[in-house]
Amino acid sequence: MISADFHLVPAHWPTDAAALRSVRDDVFIREQRIAAEDEWDDLDAVSRHVLALALDGSAIGCARLTPQRRIGRMAVLADWRGRGVGMALLTHLIAEARALGWSEVQLSAQQHAIDFYARAGFIPYGDTYLDADIPHRMMRLALEPFAARAPRALQPAPPAVPLQADDLATLVAAMLRLLHDARHGVMLYARDLEPGVLEQAPILEALRVLAVRGRGTQLRVLVQQPESALRDGHRLLPLIQRLPSAILLRQPVEDADLQYRSAFLLNDCGGYLLRTMASRHEAHGNTFAPGRNAQLAAYFDQVWSRSQTLRELQPLQI
Repeated sequence: MISADFHLVPAHWPTDAAALRSVRDDVFIREQRIAAEDEWDDLDAVSRHVLALALDGSAIGCARLTPQRRIGRMAVLADWRGRGVGMALLTHLIAEARALGWSEVQLSAQQHAIDFYARAGFIPYGDTYLDADIPHRMMRLALEPFAARAPRALQPAPPAVPLQADDLATLVAAMLRLLHDARHGVMLYARDLEPGVLEQAPILEALRVLAVRGRGTQLRVLVQQPESALRDGHRLLPLIQRLPSAILLRQPVEDADLQYRSAFLLNDCGGYLLRTMASRHEAHGNTFAPGRNAQLAAYFDQVWSRSQTLRELQPLQI
C-alpha cells in the first residue's frame, strides 16, 4: 500500500548524512542489532542515496546505489512499512541504474526480504550466507538501458496548476482538466468504478474522446471491487467492451493491494489527482508534478503487473 504522505528526494552524503544515519540507526543498529562498525563504511561517501520523507520533512526511509552497481542499505522505519515506501525507493534506484547505462544491478537480500525483491524482478543466485549473523542471499536484475533518443530542443515546462476538490462538482472539474490535458493515456485507480463520479456525462465523454484519439492511446483502469459495476451495468462498460485495445481494466487480487484506500487519476503529461480516501470527494493534485506522477505511476505499474483481467469483459461481437 502506497501512502499519500511521503515523497522521495535524492540525497548527498556530505549534506544529508544525519537524515540517512537516523533511519539506518533505527532499523539496522537498534532494531536488527547490527554492530555500528559493520553498518558504516567508506562507500557512503561515493554512493548515490535516496531519502523518503514524510510531509513534515522527517526521514522515514533510505537506500543507496554504490559504484559497484549494488543497491543496499535500504531501510524503512517500522511505522511506515507496508505503505509502498520500500518499493518506491527500490524503483527509484533501478531507474538510476538504467539511466547510467548499467546492464545489471545486484543486491544482498536478507532472507525474509527475498520475495519483496523478487516482485521487482530480482533473481536470487548462489548459496545463503551470514552477514552480521543474518541470513542473506545475493540477487540480481538484468537491465535494459533507456533507448537513446535524438537530441531535441528543450520545450518549456507546462504550467503547474494546483488542483483541489471538496465536493462532487469540483472533483469532476479537476478530473476533466487532467483528461483534457492527456495526450495518449491515463491511469485510473478506483475502488468500485464509482458510478456517482465516472458516470457523469462530461467524464464519460472525455474518456471516449481520449480512447478514440488514435493509435498508441491507452487508458488503464484498476478497480478493486468491480462486482457492482458489472451487476448494475455501469455506463463505462460498453465503451470498454467496444475499445478493448484502448481501455484496459484489471482487478487487484493480493490482500495488500485490496487494502489500499486511496484513489487517483494520472495523465501522461505529469498531472495527478489523489483522493487519500476513495470514499470521499476531497482530492488534491497538480496539472504538472512529474515527480509525484512518477511515484504514483510506479505503484500503479506494480499493482497492474500482479492483477487479473476481468473475464466478464469480453469484446462485443460487433
